[in-house]
Amino acid sequence: MVRLADDVKVELTALGTDGVEVNLTGASGMWSDFNEANKSAMLKSELISWPVTLAILVLAFGSLVAAGLPLMLTILGLVSAAGTLYLGTQLMDISIWAMNFALMFALALGIDYALFIVHRFRGAFFGSRLTAPEAVAVAMDTAGKAVLFSGLTVLISLSAVMLVPSPAFRSMSLGIMLAVVFVLAATLTLLPAVLAKLGPRVDRLALPWVHSGEHRSPRFATWAERLWRRPARYGLLAGVALVVLAVPVLGLDTGMPSIRVVPTGDSSRQGYVAVQEAFGPGAPGALQVVAGGGDARSAVRALEADRGIAQVMPPQAGADGSVLVQAVPTADPSDPAVGETVDRLRGVLPAGALVGGAAAENHDLEQALAEKTPLVIGVVLALGFLLLLVALQAPLVAALGVLTNLLATVAAFGAGVLIFQDGNLQGLLGFESQGFVNAWAPVFFFAMIFAIAMDYTVFLLSSAKEHWDHSRDPREAMVGGLAHSGRVILAAAAVMVAVFFTFALSGPLPPKEMGVILGIAVLFDALVVRLVLVPVLLRLAGRWAWWLPAWLDRFLPDVRFGHA
Repeated sequence: MVRLADDVKVELTALGTDGVEVNLTGASGMWSDFNEANKSAMLKSELISWPVTLAILVLAFGSLVAAGLPLMLTILGLVSAAGTLYLGTQLMDISIWAMNFALMFALALGIDYALFIVHRFRGAFFGSRLTAPEAVAVAMDTAGKAVLFSGLTVLISLSAVMLVPSPAFRSMSLGIMLAVVFVLAATLTLLPAVLAKLGPRVDRLALPWVHSGEHRSPRFATWAERLWRRPARYGLLAGVALVVLAVPVLGLDTGMPSIRVVPTGDSSRQGYVAVQEAFGPGAPGALQVVAGGGDARSAVRALEADRGIAQVMPPQAGADGSVLVQAVPTADPSDPAVGETVDRLRGVLPAGALVGGAAAENHDLEQALAEKTPLVIGVVLALGFLLLLVALQAPLVAALGVLTNLLATVAAFGAGVLIFQDGNLQGLLGFESQGFVNAWAPVFFFAMIFAIAMDYTVFLLSSAKEHWDHSRDPREAMVGGLAHSGRVILAAAAVMVAVFFTFALSGPLPPKEMGVILGIAVLFDALVVRLVLVPVLLRLAGRWAWWLPAWLDRFLPDVRFGHA
């Protein structure tokens, strides 16, 4: 139906004259206009994000050759994911959002993973007398393992979205997972091969102030020492900031996307407004009631008696003996009152009668999302903890990693409530608040934000674990871990925030909501959680952070991030 709307809306609009305006509206017309606006906005965002990303990469890597490696991984991962998605469309329906999300994650993770491995390779190669293949071995035995665990946590987080019984959401999750799989495969195979071949040429076309071989950052070491001396001060400030931002989540309201996701000048929105002005606010979202032929009168009486119904159309006979009765609600299709009306009607209509229509579909999907969200969150937290436990061999550190991820995620949602639900900054960001956050945001954004947060968690804690294994000194584990991973985390976060915020420039509301919330989440997670709160917690936990019970040690595989 959406494709049909694509085909006929231009011809229909052209039929208008000076005295007659023709607009195609309804759910199919709305999504047709949205997809068109979304595609245009995404192309604009991509054109902006690539040069911004390249500029940040050059600053982060210090050379054009090294900066090109993440883009190589991203392009390969994205093209492979796109090709696989195309093949998938021959077998099943795949949401247009699958490619949007695949692009964002291929770019973000390709840069993250390449940063971590190339940074470690350069430290091993230029900081010692190792050959290029030997330096690659060091990098892959340390940073490579961290990337593998990070990729697995991302895949686990996104796979939980498959629990939502919606083909559209499952295809979106599939699109991101494909991008992650291909980027991860390229990072663990192609990237080390290219690094071994490049050797010293990885620093070709370097910036004048870049010093090859830097691996431990003196600035981050100084920052870590400061946190070690004054953990209470910095930890309290970080904790209070996150809690204050998380409080608005208590007032979170969700709803399915309304006509406001479509630009005001589009045909579907103009027609929508015209229909409401002529026939009432609920006219664009008429409910469809199907009942047996003998129940037609009872169904009509039940509809006419309901306070949420403004008008009931005459029954229409179907070929199989059933009847169709269309009922116009009293409220706008995106109003929660329509969902209440749907539930109420399902309780009073004759047995076997079904309530459908676009508004009822949205209500059912919103309920399914609400029912599955706690399960998805629980599965993501549990599996994330288990994977961190295997990787870090320390229950307390694994628990701290998961809990701080959760806190950062909730804080990002709190900011989302303030901006998109309450309408703050809508003038600056150029959107019209719907009065709620889109219903798919809690489950889908949680999985994505948690996946990204686990990325930085693995980078920081795997580095700290490497120093702990070498020294058995909690101070060296915290300070050394932050000194060796802080610069990478900061650079990766800068790129990811730039990518997400360029998507926030998109015209339609959903990609704007996605870009802003994900960008804020990465900003909080990198600057407040990974570079302040987690090091402070490691300081406070001391040796207990790395404690492993003997009985648990017998069950866990021996995972080490140091290179012998």
